[in-house]
Amino acid sequence: MPFIEKIRNYRSLSIVGLEKNTGKTVCLNYILRRLHEIGISTAVTSIGVDGEQVDSVYATAKPEIVLYEGMQFITSQRHYLQRRLVSKIVSVDERRTALGQLVTAEVLCQGKALLSGAATTGILRQQIAQFKKNNVQLSIVDGALSRLSLASPTVTDAMILATGAAVSPNIQQLVSKTKFVYRLIKLEEIPSSVHHSLNNISSGIWGIDSEGVAHDLGVKSVFLLGRGEDKLFNYGNTIYAAGAVSDRLLKYLSSQPNISKCLLIVQDFTKLFISPEVYSDFTKRGGRIRVMQRSNLVAITLNPTSPQGYTLNSSDACSTLSEALECPVYDVLAKH
Repeated sequence: MPFIEKIRNYRSLSIVGLEKNTGKTVCLNYILRRLHEIGISTAVTSIGVDGEQVDSVYATAKPEIVLYEGMQFITSQRHYLQRRLVSKIVSVDERRTALGQLVTAEVLCQGKALLSGAATTGILRQQIAQFKKNNVQLSIVDGALSRLSLASPTVTDAMILATGAAVSPNIQQLVSKTKFVYRLIKLEEIPSSVHHSLNNISSGIWGIDSEGVAHDLGVKSVFLLGRGEDKLFNYGNTIYAAGAVSDRLLKYLSSQPNISKCLLIVQDFTKLFISPEVYSDFTKRGGRIRVMQRSNLVAITLNPTSPQGYTLNSSDACSTLSEALECPVYDVLAKH
C-alpha cells in the first residue's frame, strides 16, 4: 500500500483509533509484515494492553500481534512470560507497573506476543528515544482503546488513524465523526515567528500581543476560566492555551463581540476535547484555531465490521470516506 512508503520517512509512528475495535491490531500486523519484508528494523510497544485473543468487553475473537525475527518489543514482565516466540532480553526497566517491570526484548524466531507497555506518554517518549539510540529505524506505538494523545507530534513523528463500523454502523454518522477528527488533525500551524515565545510554556492561558510576545494572564487552566475571563483579551485577540481545551472555552469565546478576530492557539490537536457542535459554532462565528505542531497523518484505515455484528460494505465505505475527506482510506484486510 502507498502509505508504507510514507512510513519509511519517519522514525516513530502511532496507530490510534476513534473507538475500540476499529482495526488497529490488523493495521499493525499488516505494517509489521510489510516492514519485515522490505528490511526495515522495527521496534513496537503499546500503551495499555494489546494483542489479546479475546476482546475483554465483547468476548469476541481478536487478531494477535505477530512479531518477526530482528524486531524489538516492549511488554510487561507478566506478558513477556506468556509470549509465543523465541526472544532474548535486551533490558529490564527498574520501574514497576501493575503487570511487573517492562521488558525490552529482541525477537529471534517469529511468533505472537501480548504488548502491555508504558502507562504515560512521558515514558513512551523515553522508550522511543532509546530505540533511536539502538539504531532502530522505526518505532511503532500501538494505542490501546482510543488514546489520541499518542498521535501528538511531541510523542511520535507520524500517525495512522483507524476508523470503522465500531464508530457507527451508519455510514453518514461514521463520515461525520471521522471528518471532525480529520479536520482537527489538519489544523494549520502558526507562523514560525510566534513559536519562540511559546516553546517553553507548559501550562496556563496566555495572551499574545501584536509583536508575538506571550503574556501570562494568570489563568492556570481552562477549567479555572471563571477567575480570569475578563483578562483574556488584555493583549489582543490571540490566545494561547497550553493545556487541554474544552467546550467551555470555545463557548465563552463564541459569545464575545470580537469573535470574528479571535485566534486560539493550542499545542496540537490532541489537546482539543471539544464537540463537533461547539467547534462548528465557533468557526461559523469567525473564530479560528491553530496549532503549534501539526501531526503527520500518513493514512486512514477502515474496519468495516463492528463487534456488535454490523458490517459495512468495505468498498463503498472506503469510497464514501475518501470522497468526504479528500484523501485515500484503506481497508488493509481487503488489500492483501
